[in-house]
Amino acid sequence: MGFLLSKSMDANFKKQQEFMLHTSRLQMERQLLMQNQMRERQMAMQVAWSREFLKYFGSFYAVTTVGLTLGALKRRNPSLLAPIIPLSFILAFQVDSAYGTLIHRMRGEAESVMTSEHDRLDLPHGTPTFESIEKARRARSSLASFLEN
Repeated sequence: MGFLLSKSMDANFKKQQEFMLHTSRLQMERQLLMQNQMRERQMAMQVAWSREFLKYFGSFYAVTTVGLTLGALKRRNPSLLAPIIPLSFILAFQVDSAYGTLIHRMRGEAESVMTSEHDRLDLPHGTPTFESIEKARRARSSLASFLEN
């Protein structure tokens, strides 16, 4: 009788372990999907910001270029055209950022750093551990209680 009860309990225990494993996997998948959706939304906001900035900077660039060109022609002073050069580089960067392949090149470079220069990604004092976080939390809570007294 005891053997049958033990066997039944073992089967239930294994089923419960499998259920917990399945549940934890589902939770992990949901967390990963949520984090990826948040990352995608942040990237979309960055691209949208870059495109919006390009509209304003493009207008500024056009007005400045026309004004400097007219001033250079009127005063017969070609040195007034000098600011157009750095402004052109900024405009080119903004166009590349908003509509070009800058993001793809940055992703490729990031992948290269992650594979061949992984040591550059190490955090000072290593990756935080549960113990280091608890130590900092205890230090803050004891400091807060000390300050309250």
